[in-house]
Amino acid sequence: MKFFSLPRPGAGLVLGERDVPEPGPGQVLVRLRGWAVNARDLMILKGFYPKPVKPDVIPLSDGAGEVVAVGAGVRAWTTGDRVAATYFPDWLAGPGTPEKTADDLGGTLDGVLAEYAVFAENALVAVPAHLDYAEAATLPSAGVTAWRAVVEEGRLTPGQTVLTLGSGGLSTFALQFAALGGAHVVSTSGSDEKLERLRALGAAETLNHATTPEWGAAVAELTGGGVDHVVDVGGGGTIGQSMLAARYGGHVSVAGVLTHEGAADPILVLVKQLTLRGLTNASRETFRAMNRAIERTGLKPVIDRRYAFDEVAEALMHLESRTHVGKVVLESA
Repeated sequence: MKFFSLPRPGAGLVLGERDVPEPGPGQVLVRLRGWAVNARDLMILKGFYPKPVKPDVIPLSDGAGEVVAVGAGVRAWTTGDRVAATYFPDWLAGPGTPEKTADDLGGTLDGVLAEYAVFAENALVAVPAHLDYAEAATLPSAGVTAWRAVVEEGRLTPGQTVLTLGSGGLSTFALQFAALGGAHVVSTSGSDEKLERLRALGAAETLNHATTPEWGAAVAELTGGGVDHVVDVGGGGTIGQSMLAARYGGHVSVAGVLTHEGAADPILVLVKQLTLRGLTNASRETFRAMNRAIERTGLKPVIDRRYAFDEVAEALMHLESRTHVGKVVLESA
């Protein structure tokens, strides 16, 4: 089988070949057919990731495929099942803890950038039947985190207002989930063309942050005092504006850190009585709940561009260009 590994940060990906692994007791062998790339993958490749990364790691956390063999004692899966791997294999349910989130795919553990991979029986979820493998591969990181931000932690109810930032995979998922939940969604982007796409996905109102740099106050004015929920993916460069955009008593989910520049005055948290919540993925339980909702509603992830498995370098370059709307994926026949 073919696989990619990272000898060391900054060295670039290396294509290798090895025998297809065999599943041991309690394990499942999956033929991977779809993969999604994330900003985290770029951080790991360049050596900027703040958490441990194993030497010669097989990168990527997001993959989906079909079960081709099961080890002794496996009861949950059988040959032909369509599955996706969970980002944190040990986080099965409940709140996150240091123990549950110690190991992550593509970081402390080998990831999914391979034609075949072995997983623990309980580190997989069934994927919605209407999605192809590349679409299913968008779910483990961007989908699950957006669901947790909007539904699980945000406790969205119809008629509330939600602000999403940009047009990446997590933000487009958050927009779709919020719109499905009956929210009035405001979305920002620095591109008028992308704003058109976001309106087509369900954004009721849009704002160009390039032409309106003080977009936090503009969103607050636009919504008559601020939004109920903000899904912030920018980090240091956006969190201050996000707090301005939130209403008194509002909720800000910090779901990504694309920029480290900038600073935010914490007095806004006090004065506006805001809830700030950092999100790093979620449990298998949350993943399964999201998949049930996706299957019931027929929601389709937004795919910007599809690449072949061996075109991973090109896919990562496209992701880094930040010209995409939605997810950048790899797929095999």
